[in-house]
Amino acid sequence: VQLQASGGGLVQAGGSLRLSCVASGRPVGGYAMGWFRQAPGKEREFVAAIHRWSSSSSNYADSVKGRFTISRDGAKNTVYLQMNSLKPEDTAVYYCAASSTVILSESRSGARYPYWGQGTQVTVSS
Repeated sequence: VQLQASGGGLVQAGGSLRLSCVASGRPVGGYAMGWFRQAPGKEREFVAAIHRWSSSSSNYADSVKGRFTISRDGAKNTVYLQMNSLKPEDTAVYYCAASSTVILSESRSGARYPYWGQGTQVTVSS
């Protein structure tokens, strides 16, 4: 499966952005989908994940819980990350990832995802 992430940009603190990850090659519903991010000088970190064949089984990093929402549109073969109440510390390159085998309890580990998109920059100004 090939992944194409988009939707990043520059936004003021408190603002919102919606990231999109379009999958091609396979139905996105058959994959667990994750969002990860990497800030300059930091390691990549987990943001959110949604389970295979589910629109409700998801989990989030504590730092984004209540502000970010991951969702899936099977008709468009796209996964979204709605980001509200953005903070300067959310600034990073955001990547989407896919796995046909990872279970939700393991979904925070980037090593469990064999397929990755190219990343989209999110910058939040204070």
